[in-house]
Amino acid sequence: MNDTWTDRWNERFSANEFVYGETPNQFLEEHLQTLLPGSILFPAEGEGRNAVYAASLGWKVSAFDISTEGRKKAMRLAASKNVTIDYQVGTLDTLDYKHGQFDVIALIYAHFPADIKSQYHKELSALLRSGGVVIFEAFSKKHPEYQATNPSVGGPKELAMLFSVEEIEADFAGYEVLMLEERAIELREGAFHQGVGSVIRFVGRKL
Repeated sequence: MNDTWTDRWNERFSANEFVYGETPNQFLEEHLQTLLPGSILFPAEGEGRNAVYAASLGWKVSAFDISTEGRKKAMRLAASKNVTIDYQVGTLDTLDYKHGQFDVIALIYAHFPADIKSQYHKELSALLRSGGVVIFEAFSKKHPEYQATNPSVGGPKELAMLFSVEEIEADFAGYEVLMLEERAIELREGAFHQGVGSVIRFVGRKL
């Protein structure tokens, strides 16, 4: 990923407040509570709210992001909650994760650049053990309709970075689909996710 992309996220996360809040994503929270704790990976984890929550439930947490400022915030949050997370800075190809290492991969608003997003999904899938679970929530290709009336709901402006049901079916073809839907939800996640937006939600078990 280029320096402009990294600089953008470092600038956003350099604010003292947690710009997406300190509490976990609601969809993630609901589904983690149904699983026995194991090893979990959070790609594009930003300020760490979801990773820290998982650690508080007893999960062995790994996370990564391109933002050093995001990591600083995440480690601060982890310390305040008295939990430990392994948070690395870098792109997926620079990190030393192993095939089949994780029981769960949580992709929560992990909007990668359009030219690599499907490839990233496939590479991340290789890190999940057979029988492991993907938990995914991100903005759908219908989301710009909501951005147009409420910019505070956030999300990428580039249509190709958003998701469709068909893309998720293709990216995670070797999965038992436990849930896959496109729906409008109301977000209350810090300053940058406020209001109604359109999302794709997916829970799948790797075959």
